Amino acid sequence: MGTVIEALPDTKFRVQLEDGREILAYLAGKMRLHYIKVMIGDKVEMELSPDGDKGRITFRHKF
Repeated sequence: MGTVIEALPDTKFRVQLEDGREILAYLAGKMRLHYIKVMIGDKVEMELSPDGDKGRITFRHKF
């Protein structure tokens, strides 16, 4: 889980994880398909890549 801190072009985002790391993340296909908007400050769940420096946003929490 992390917090969106910056919105980048092509539905990519910079996300700060709970442990303090910042990673580059992109929207999952289902989120694009259903036009789910992600804004700065949103709490998101994501799947991390094996090397841990990229992620795919899979869920946005309503906080």
